Amino acid sequence: MGRFTIITEDATTSVPAIVAGDEVRLGPAAVAEATGWTIKPEGLCRGEVCVPRSLWVDALAGDEIELGALAAMTGQVVAVDPTEAVAVLVPGADERSSAMASLRAQPFTVNTIDGQPVSLDDFSGRKKLLMTFSSWCGCRYDLPAWEAIHRELEPHGLSILAVAVDEDPEAVRPWTEEADATFPVLLDRDHVITERYSIVNVPTVVWIDEENNLVRPNDVAFGDDQFIEFHGVDSKPHHEALRRWVLDDVAPLSGDEIRAGQVPPSQAHQQARAEYRLALHLLRADNPEAADVHFDRAAELAPLDFTIRRAVMPLRGEDPFFGETFLELYEEWEAAGRPYYVPDATD
Repeated sequence: MGRFTIITEDATTSVPAIVAGDEVRLGPAAVAEATGWTIKPEGLCRGEVCVPRSLWVDALAGDEIELGALAAMTGQVVAVDPTEAVAVLVPGADERSSAMASLRAQPFTVNTIDGQPVSLDDFSGRKKLLMTFSSWCGCRYDLPAWEAIHRELEPHGLSILAVAVDEDPEAVRPWTEEADATFPVLLDRDHVITERYSIVNVPTVVWIDEENNLVRPNDVAFGDDQFIEFHGVDSKPHHEALRRWVLDDVAPLSGDEIRAGQVPPSQAHQQARAEYRLALHLLRADNPEAADVHFDRAAELAPLDFTIRRAVMPLRGEDPFFGETFLELYEEWEAAGRPYYVPDATD
C-alpha cells in the first residue's frame, strides 16, 4: 500500500491506496478523507444521500472500494494515472446538467492574477457579468472596451468579473495593465469556473443577478467591433441589452428561454475535463510526458473545446494563433459549422 493523490473540486488529498494494474482501491477512512463519502452498513453516504450497498457490493474487496466504481456510484467521472499515483474526480454530466437547469450560478473561489482569493458570493447584491478571455485569444484586445463598460455601469450596480483561462498570470498581466483594468481579473488556472459553467470557448459571457441566479446563459460577446470582419458578431446588441438590464432592470430572457440557451455537457466532455485537470497536475509536477497522455485523451473526448485544445498549445510550446496545430483545430471547427453555444436562444 502506498500514497495516492486524489484531486476533487474542493481539495487535493494524499491517502493510502492499493494500486493493482489500472485499479485503485481505497479503504473507508481514505474514501471519507478524499471524497467526503462514507462507507456505512446502509450504503455509501454523504449527508442525506446514500447509495444502497446492494448496488455496489460487487465493487467491494473486504472493506475497500475501487475508485472507478466509487465514481460511477456517486455520479462522478474520474481520470486516473496509476503509474503516477494521482486521480481527478469531477461531477458527472447529470449533476452538472441539473445544476445548470436550476438556474443557480455555481459558486467558486479562485485567485486573482495577484494571488488574492475572490468568490462569487463577494458580489452578492450586485448584478454580475462573467467575461472569460485568455492570453491565447484575440479577445484579450477587448479588455479596454470592457473596462469602459465597467466604469460606465459599475456605479449602477454592475460588477464585471474577468476570468482568464490561463496557466500563467504573467501571460495575462500585460493585457490587463494596458486596459488599466479596475475590475477583478481572476485566473482560472485549474479550470474551476470553466468546468462549473461548461465554458467551451473564449470569449464567453454569463449574466448573474443580485441573488446569484442566471439571467443570460453562456454566449459569445465582444467588447467592441475591431475584429467583426473575422468573427461576425456585432457587439452593440449585447451592450444595449446589458444597459437595459443594469439601468432599467429589464431581464432579456425567461427561465425557459435561459434553459433553452444552455448547452449541458456530455459525460465524455466531463471526462475530458477530468483528464485535462489531471494533465495540468502532472505538468506542474514536471512530468510533461505523463501529462501529454492525458492532454491527448482530453482532446479526443472534447475535440472542439477550445479551453482544452487551444489552451494546451502554449503549455506545449505551440503557437495558439498561427501555428499548424491551431490551424488544424480551426479547420475542424469551421467544418463543424463553427459551434459555440445556442445563438437563437440568446438573441
